[in-house]
Amino acid sequence: MKSADDTFKFERVLLIDDNDIDNFINERMITTNMFSKTVIIKNSAESALQFLKENEGNDAAMPQLIFLDLNMPVIDGFGFLEEFEKLSEKVRKNAKVIVLSSSISPEDINRASTNQYVVKYVNKPLNEKYLEAINF
Repeated sequence: MKSADDTFKFERVLLIDDNDIDNFINERMITTNMFSKTVIIKNSAESALQFLKENEGNDAAMPQLIFLDLNMPVIDGFGFLEEFEKLSEKVRKNAKVIVLSSSISPEDINRASTNQYVVKYVNKPLNEKYLEAINF
């Protein structure tokens, strides 16, 4: 764990997951390890997409990193990625996507890993080792 004198790796990250317990655990891991100063939590792909659209021109609110769950109702992680592609280039360029999923399906892993906006596939829950390996 970093000391209080260290700075955060990121200003803002967006955590997209419909599971409140996973969100709580992952948010604690992110904040405890000083990975990000701010963690924005959205419980659905729809609310996350709405947030990104509403804050498109607001650099102070935009996340630099998005942790995305795959298995969510209504719009799943893959649906989010399809809609993410339609957002402005500024959003797509500045917000890197890391899939954070409990899926061990080779199809899911391959499909997510080959998406042009996904920079990494990580299994839940986040841990200190995963966070230390993330550098952009």
